[in-house]
Amino acid sequence: MRNVLVTGGAGFIGSNFVRYVLEQDPLVRLTSLDALTYAGSLDNLKDLPDPDRHSFVHGDIRDLETVTDVLRDHRIDTVVHLAAESHVDRSILNPAPFVQTNILGSFNLLEAARLAWGREGVIPSGSCRFLHVSTDEVFGSLGADDPAFSETTPYAPNSPYAASKAASDHLARAYVRTYGLPAIITNCSNNYGPYQLPEKLIPFMFLNAVEGKPLPIYGDGQQVRDWLHVQDHCDGLWRALISGRPGDTYNFGGGVQASNLEMVQRICSHLDQLLPTSPSCPHASLIAFVADRPGHDRRYAMDSTKARTELGWGPAHTLEEGLRETIEWYLQNAAWIQALRSQPSYEDWLRENYEMRESGQ
Repeated sequence: MRNVLVTGGAGFIGSNFVRYVLEQDPLVRLTSLDALTYAGSLDNLKDLPDPDRHSFVHGDIRDLETVTDVLRDHRIDTVVHLAAESHVDRSILNPAPFVQTNILGSFNLLEAARLAWGREGVIPSGSCRFLHVSTDEVFGSLGADDPAFSETTPYAPNSPYAASKAASDHLARAYVRTYGLPAIITNCSNNYGPYQLPEKLIPFMFLNAVEGKPLPIYGDGQQVRDWLHVQDHCDGLWRALISGRPGDTYNFGGGVQASNLEMVQRICSHLDQLLPTSPSCPHASLIAFVADRPGHDRRYAMDSTKARTELGWGPAHTLEEGLRETIEWYLQNAAWIQALRSQPSYEDWLRENYEMRESGQ
């Protein structure tokens, strides 16, 4: 592994993974491929460690020619596929981009890799890896007493987003079985940490609380999630690349389950301590319950035993430590937030995101 392509490299998990690998292995060169939609920004790739080992390509995985050219021109021997439409609410309002990016885009990457590493022999396939990064949402919803999702849990996606990711997982498996593509699939729980856009729960609630806006919580707020710090996830992905078996699947979870309401209350508690003079203290007074969204999964939980035993992986962050570090990062990186807000479409995007939560859509 010498030339690594990171799709979605200017996004939340992608940019964190780029930083992690540049610090982890001085011999690896990375290429980020990103369409720079609202979810990706070159600001996420500023101040990289050893930036000379990183290059950026502005392109869309839905374009097979672009993907093929990147693999050939950069002599890519490892693909880390993180590019995706990932917001469940948006998939409910408009599923088409999720089908196009998550399914067609994944197909393009798999097909380009198959040709580059196989029939065309650009790179010997024995030295290649394709890491397909997925989500716990493909497994559906758990009851309060159900065991956590394992690698053998049947797929039962409930949202257009989850269904599109499930379809891409099946494509990756098919390419392993049919063509011998050296692919590894990983499924992770809810990520949080630096550079996450305020469409996701933690940064969304943080920004609203800091600005004294209502904190809209779907339904009764008792939807339970398994929370995984993004740096721990990146460590797991790296270990899967180094030690994982092609054709195998690995689950990564933070090992800590908390309800959405509990997470918002924790955010408010941290802000009360960090911003004691805020006129919104106590910030929990901003919490407002709104109609639940359609098809809202009740509980996710991941069994990471296989990753722990076979990859030697385990999360280094406790939820309390990781959440406080994340909130402090947002407070200390006002320039990053301001750059996000300076984008022409930001206010419309943020208002749409808020209205989706407020209406329960």
